[in-house]
Amino acid sequence: MVDIVRAGIALGSNLGERETRIQQAFSFLQELSANGDFLRSSVWRSDPVDCPPGSGQFLNAVAEIDWNRSPEDLLAALLAFEGKSGRLPPGKRLRNSPRPIDLDLLYCGNLVRNTSELILPHPRLTSRFFVLGPLAEIRPELRLPGASRTIQELYDELIKDHP
Repeated sequence: MVDIVRAGIALGSNLGERETRIQQAFSFLQELSANGDFLRSSVWRSDPVDCPPGSGQFLNAVAEIDWNRSPEDLLAALLAFEGKSGRLPPGKRLRNSPRPIDLDLLYCGNLVRNTSELILPHPRLTSRFFVLGPLAEIRPELRLPGASRTIQELYDELIKDHP
């Protein structure tokens, strides 16, 4: 029997029909869930961070699904969805360029990975308002592997330090 873990995914869009892309991604993730269990945050708006000049405002959200395969399999599914939604693959796009959809794997249970393809938990998760805020909506008491503070505590600290 394969263990089921909870996996968190950040969603972002700043190109084209942003609302439609976010809703399509939510539907995709709910279908991808091992047993249909699915949490989703509200949709947040954020200014682009480290993006080329003229990049549009982002819509952001976080979803959590049940997953019963490897995190690498989940990453492959997320990248395939991005491609089907019109996002160019890495190496064929400028870093942080505008995108119809961006799906980032934030965590996969208590697994820790540090490979050239995947780092878990996501290395910038705790420094991004547009990830911590939506995640705190759905999983405020979550502690990431190796973390001493909850997502809500991390978010509160980030807001306090960067008003």
